[in-house]
Amino acid sequence: MSNITRPGDPPGGRRAAAVWGIGVSVYFVAVIFRTSLGVAGLDAADRFHVNASALSTFSILQLLVYAGMQIPVGLLVDRLGTKKVLAIGVVLFTAGQLGFAFSPTYGTALASRALLGCGDAMTFISVLRLGSRWFPARRGPLVAQLAGLAGMAGNLVSTLLLARLLHGIGWTPAFAGSSLAGVVVLVLLLVFLKDHPEGHEPEPFPHRGAAYVRRQISASWREPGTRLGLWVHFTTQFPAMVFLLLWGMPFLVEAQGLTRATAGELLTLVVLSNMAVGLVYGQVVARHHEARLPLALGTVGATALVWATTLAYPGDHAPMWLLIVLCAVLGACGPASMLGFDFARPANPPERQGTASGITNMGGFVASMTTLFAVGVLLDATGEDYRIAFSSVFVLQALGVSQILRLRSRAARREKERLVASRVSSVHVPA
Repeated sequence: MSNITRPGDPPGGRRAAAVWGIGVSVYFVAVIFRTSLGVAGLDAADRFHVNASALSTFSILQLLVYAGMQIPVGLLVDRLGTKKVLAIGVVLFTAGQLGFAFSPTYGTALASRALLGCGDAMTFISVLRLGSRWFPARRGPLVAQLAGLAGMAGNLVSTLLLARLLHGIGWTPAFAGSSLAGVVVLVLLLVFLKDHPEGHEPEPFPHRGAAYVRRQISASWREPGTRLGLWVHFTTQFPAMVFLLLWGMPFLVEAQGLTRATAGELLTLVVLSNMAVGLVYGQVVARHHEARLPLALGTVGATALVWATTLAYPGDHAPMWLLIVLCAVLGACGPASMLGFDFARPANPPERQGTASGITNMGGFVASMTTLFAVGVLLDATGEDYRIAFSSVFVLQALGVSQILRLRSRAARREKERLVASRVSSVHVPA
């Protein structure tokens, strides 16, 4: 348990919560835009006259752009600061949402989603950096989980509100109207958001082009905590992401024989479970730092067990109680992935936090892209045998767990060394 305030920690408080809340509102809107396609899939297929494979390209392209941008965005946050990067992100994802509203062809719609993905990629790392600048380090786990909670709230808004607007007023008014939320948060962040509280300015750090980039990436990667964070994120996030983003609805409807309405309720359960578990995990880790790894591995184990039980269940369809348990357990995947940042954060000094977070955040999205593709290929190859297709989940989980177990001792030893060094330096600093 670690409730010790570290030297130089920001004070937190109401002003910190207000400033951080503006950053979170940007992430909230980004997630609404990110997940808006999930409620408009059938409408998009009709509008652009495309089949399911072409439709899935929207999701894969968006994830590809998002994952590919993580390290560049981390470097930008370290170099330019949170406010500038968030402002660029808002402009890009709002332009992407607006472009999607008026896209006349499949090609322009793809370009709009890529632009949206690029802007979206700039939000979460920036919000993590903002939290570390305004709140004490001991609040880091809870702040990260609350940011994730805001993202899931955005997912709910997209599912419940945007879906109704889409079917009520039509494609262009719904997407164009929603883009106004981007304009609102842009004004808020430009007027009120600050990178750090007064008296807690970061030390100047030299930036020298390519040499700076190489130094930031290599220094972050050398830390075992950064690599452990990446593999925790890789192993925990993707099962729920794949289920919510693309393959959950087809699995529940085609393989389990549910109606679309019932399947939609189960997908909503994943989101609600995510929000509830996120609050619990954040509180637990804030009070018991050593609980990070047991929570992550426990979530992976529970996810694997419930998936295996569902896929191996005798008969054509799994019972409803088992599908409910599956969706409830999948809700823990998002909060567990946030634990990856709790390994990377203490392993890196403030000037590398953005880069380290970018490396960590790549893990889950690379795993998600890989699984999205693998499930699709296996479905085509096996005549839509979902049991075989979803078994690919276990392969990536096994890979991730092996890397976590390999790195855990090194990361723990290095983190302890940094903590001891920090305490020693605080003792010798003159008042």
